[in-house]
Amino acid sequence: MISNLTVVLISHKSKEKVYRFIKNFSEKTKIIIIENSEDHTIKADLKDGKENIKLIFSENNGYGSAINLARKSINTDYFIVFNPDVNDITEKVLNKFLDIGKKLNNNFACIGPRYTNISKKTLIQSNIKKEIDTLPSISGASMFFNKKKFDLLNGFDENFFLYFEETDYCYRAKKLGLKSYQINTIKVTHDVGSSTIIQNDNEKLRLGYLHNWHFVWSKFYFFKKHYGFLISFIYFLPIILRTLIKLIYFKISSKYEKKMKYKIRFDGLISSIKGIKSYKRIYDF
Repeated sequence: MISNLTVVLISHKSKEKVYRFIKNFSEKTKIIIIENSEDHTIKADLKDGKENIKLIFSENNGYGSAINLARKSINTDYFIVFNPDVNDITEKVLNKFLDIGKKLNNNFACIGPRYTNISKKTLIQSNIKKEIDTLPSISGASMFFNKKKFDLLNGFDENFFLYFEETDYCYRAKKLGLKSYQINTIKVTHDVGSSTIIQNDNEKLRLGYLHNWHFVWSKFYFFKKHYGFLISFIYFLPIILRTLIKLIYFKISSKYEKKMKYKIRFDGLISSIKGIKSYKRIYDF
């Protein structure tokens, strides 16, 4: 029953996407919206009297942190997390997730849909001939959880700000014998990177820098956490050397944008190696 499920939306200045998303649901569906910004205008179209919708404003501490925060307000046995730029989600789709969860006897880490518009290079591919297929990890854009299993894993590691938080969750779950699944009969589209409104070219550039820094920071942190520092350092050593060579080359050739790309990447990697937290935010660039 859909009454035993909570929908969680993680938003950062993406109110138009949120408004469009929640129009697909009746007041039978419980919805929690985590707004990771001070954009209080999101309240405007969340009509008074809709008791099924709870809006929580939060400091932007990352995607995993926002999900952990939402969990504190969830009273149902199941919850499902979405980016607001995921499309084709209806109450029928939510009930399908519930049915699959019960079919798996609630013995799963998380369940995700099949993305029909994402390239094979972007996502780990499933055997689409199977209705239910296991994957090492699933995309954080759509994740269905059994609350008890989520709590067993203590939710997400909040040291990740961007990238690899869902991969870490799935890997930790696997160590406890919990598998992650993709449901190939649930087909959705994801407008990757469109959930945050970009005001101008300068903000777009700084957002790119932010993603670049956090991707490499999180990648090393993930490897260190699961394989140890020494193995991770040996694995990343060629990357460090290649990055340094490219940084020097683009500095000599006066290619500013290329130089900045590798400078930021190098800084993110060295920060992670040193054990410095993932502190960078968009206003730092």
